[in-house]
Amino acid sequence: MEQEVNWTSTFLEEYKHGIGIFSKKMPEVAHHFNEFSESCFKEGELSKKQKQLMALGISIVAQDEYCMVYHTKGCVDQGASEQEVMEACGVAAAFGGGAALSQAVTLVQDAFTDLSKAKH
Repeated sequence: MEQEVNWTSTFLEEYKHGIGIFSKKMPEVAHHFNEFSESCFKEGELSKKQKQLMALGISIVAQDEYCMVYHTKGCVDQGASEQEVMEACGVAAAFGGGAALSQAVTLVQDAFTDLSKAKH
């Protein structure tokens, strides 16, 4: 049975492809970046879910679309509810204004819906 490919999967595959090329060209830098990032997202005083929600909010304010989708997936994977994701978007909008809100009400909501359907 062929699995339906959704737009978030395609978006994330583009990112993985780009990271793969970068890793071949700059293996040491990529390795250290990945090692650092993995360390930052380990369970600690903050849960993995809390860290993903924080990263989502930061990516919205930074206007980084790949990270918005990537961390929306992280939120879904860590069991964040739609309300938790929307609250993180609201906090981001409080800092980032209209530009952040426009990303939250479009890209993040669409990604959450798409990823939630794919998970079930």
